[in-house]
Amino acid sequence: MKLVLDAEQQELRAAVRKFLADKAPSARVRAVMESDTGSDAALWSGLAELGALGLVVPDELGGGGAGHVERAVVAEELGRALTPVPFLASAVLATDALLALDDDAARTELLPGLAAGERIGTVAVAEGGGEWDRTGGATTATERDGGWELSGIKTPVLAGDTADVVLVVARTSDGPGWFAVDAGAAGLTRSRLAGLDPTRGVAKLAFAATPARRLATADAAAALDVVADLAAVALAAEQVGLMQRAMELTVDYAKVRVQFGRPIGSYQAVKHGCADMYSAWEHAVSVLRYAAWAADHDRAELPLAAALAQTYIGPAAFTTATGMVQYHGGTGYTWEHDAHLFYKRAKSAELLLGPPAQHRARLADRLGV
Repeated sequence: MKLVLDAEQQELRAAVRKFLADKAPSARVRAVMESDTGSDAALWSGLAELGALGLVVPDELGGGGAGHVERAVVAEELGRALTPVPFLASAVLATDALLALDDDAARTELLPGLAAGERIGTVAVAEGGGEWDRTGGATTATERDGGWELSGIKTPVLAGDTADVVLVVARTSDGPGWFAVDAGAAGLTRSRLAGLDPTRGVAKLAFAATPARRLATADAAAALDVVADLAAVALAAEQVGLMQRAMELTVDYAKVRVQFGRPIGSYQAVKHGCADMYSAWEHAVSVLRYAAWAADHDRAELPLAAALAQTYIGPAAFTTATGMVQYHGGTGYTWEHDAHLFYKRAKSAELLLGPPAQHRARLADRLGV
């Protein structure tokens, strides 16, 4: 098991970091937050040109033919910059779903566009509580006149209001199934939600006899498990990047903020708090590298590694973001400072793929305890 990035992976990190440093300063992120789309088209096309959107897509389908370790490297950098793009929705969830299913026609039709950033995809599973129901939930799929129709509500759906294609898990008479729905399909109503994290768009999708295409798969629930585990790894990478940047900004501030004639970083309480941030980040990096390695090299180990990643890294990222606000003092509570953006992203990410209790239960189940 290799937990250290090689030279090419380090170069990928440097390229993405440089691009984001040039293109996504805080002011630009805030401008996107206030827009109607919640995403930066220029950033998205730039990431596509870097090949960052199709890293795990096979070469023959327009991707980079790389692995999940490389994708985690990109996700870390996106998390550092709180980048407002639908990477998790399109380059992770939708892409992984198509790769996990057995529908060659759908892969050939959709993956090249997703990898090139020409289309945005997402996956709709949750129905209000945030948990992923392996049965399809209350959303039903009915076969009619040789086709399929969906009825029900999915929420929250990442980039649900801007995606060009939505891959929906719905209940059928013979169990759960996967369905592809075009953004302009009849009977589909998309409503953008005011989420806690203003840098990541979420929506509610309502289906009313909406035409859909059933995607071929031998086991829809098993495919959903794979998608959930791979999403947990990619989300953990974003959280690790957030932790690193929040720690760096806090340490830098502690060195220059003077109180009672001394930098606050010289006080034991602040010093120990920053050390705790660093320790938590190093542990998180190790957990992430293990999970990304399992995604590429040991799929039997992936369910355990993914559950561990979200069980540890999600709460650790939120604790780090909380410390960032605290150690910045009054400045950290202002709208003008970025601390609240890290805090909101960390909290929403902790709940994005289900509450922490669900991840702990999955981890306990996979450990057999």
